[in-house]
Amino acid sequence: MSKRIDLNADVGEGFASDEALMEYITSANIACGVHAGDEQTMRLTARLAMRHGVALGAHPSLDDRANFGRLERPVTPDDVRVLVTKQVRTLQRLAATEGGALRHLKPHGALYHMAAHDPALARAVAEAICALDRGLILFGLSGSASIREARTLGLAVAEEAFVDRGYNRDGTLVNRSAPGAAIVCSETAAGRAVKMVQEHTVVTVDGTTIPLIADTLCIHGDAPHAAALARTLRQELEKAGYIVVKVGTA
Repeated sequence: MSKRIDLNADVGEGFASDEALMEYITSANIACGVHAGDEQTMRLTARLAMRHGVALGAHPSLDDRANFGRLERPVTPDDVRVLVTKQVRTLQRLAATEGGALRHLKPHGALYHMAAHDPALARAVAEAICALDRGLILFGLSGSASIREARTLGLAVAEEAFVDRGYNRDGTLVNRSAPGAAIVCSETAAGRAVKMVQEHTVVTVDGTTIPLIADTLCIHGDAPHAAALARTLRQELEKAGYIVVKVGTA
């Protein structure tokens, strides 16, 4: 059986790398106008992704544009259901105007990480997906509550690993303000990612090797080297015998 891997990126956030990224990724996580972007950006990003044959995904966030949706704040499961539902419905509508449909959903920033370790919030995200479209694939942190709760409700999932971020021993990502949070060398990040998918492990910032499942690999579109990393990563994955393809493709 062929080795397959999905390559995703967070896009529609106002960074110049989007068009170049589309040449190499297979799934686009489109900002839903709350932490970044607006309806025009969402429509244009969906159009760009479709032109390149890239799967459309929603990237809903906490309502905190001032902090780019990356600051954790108190929210209830009801808050999360409302936030996710409103944002995804907007993107669904705009994608439809371009003749497209959403394939996946990946929470953004603080919402992603809060759901990863809080089963109640993870279940709220999964319940929102069930109400919106049970066919949507949830992208979530490998081994997290997000994955477990979505599976409990019968949703398809893609366990995600991060190419350009450091890991803690518990499988979470290193805080952006801490040493080792970002991996800026494209060659280093790409080589590390190939090992993730081949060996199903990652080396943490303290040198510990931990297990990890990677159905999809993420590149952050706001990183200055995002397009170069995507190009190098795709080249290295293909050199290692992987077919870079959308999650769920036969």
